[in-house]
Amino acid sequence: MINLFTFEFTYVELLLFLTVGLLTGMAKTGVHGAGMLSVPLLALIFGGQKSSGVMLPILVLADVLGVWYYHRHASWQHLKVLFPWAAAGVVMGTIVGSYIDDHIFKVIMAVVIVGSVVTMIWLERGHREQVPHNKLFSAGSGILGGFTSMVGNLAGTVMAVYFLSMRLPKNAYIGTTAWFFMVTNWFKVPFHVFAWHTINYNTVLLALITLPAIILGAFLGIHIVKILSEKTYRWFIIVMTLVAALFMLF
Repeated sequence: MINLFTFEFTYVELLLFLTVGLLTGMAKTGVHGAGMLSVPLLALIFGGQKSSGVMLPILVLADVLGVWYYHRHASWQHLKVLFPWAAAGVVMGTIVGSYIDDHIFKVIMAVVIVGSVVTMIWLERGHREQVPHNKLFSAGSGILGGFTSMVGNLAGTVMAVYFLSMRLPKNAYIGTTAWFFMVTNWFKVPFHVFAWHTINYNTVLLALITLPAIILGAFLGIHIVKILSEKTYRWFIIVMTLVAALFMLF
């Protein structure tokens, strides 16, 4: 066993934990499905709600890299509509999350991932014109994004559905999601600290261990995105998200 800041790891668990940092770095620079793989990996090590608190400082570190590289490509027209509703979703997630156990956390994670994959495939198969482009759809997406982000750091698939339906170009898609998650994740920190008590000094120190892996993952993500066409990139997101769903369920 390895002891790190009051946490105990087997060698395999420590390797998985560093892999989470690598995948998170890749997710923040465009390989969004990779981030979904991080969620079940951490849940295996720490459990449901506790893993959510361990994950958030890692996400906060990785968000900085994503925004730094893609900040010029953000669509603020979409972000200004989403932010207030996402904040409401975070508050709702904080309240609901206080009353559910680890098993329910994992069920919610699996349902969100599978539902998002089905919706993404449905959109790609020619039903995009049926998606409502109005404030009600944006409000619902923002609330669900904030809720799933707070409950299980799983808003990636939810927001992928929203932004893919908006037909944002590849770089605009990445830049907009980078800003959305950086603002949302920073907003979540006080709720984890004061309401759930899942973030403390030791979890922050633990997150810093993953920083080299996050940086490596970020550069890998940048190069992967560069070599993919717009259409290939969209299907790449779907396939990676489906892998995450299967990983969670089995």
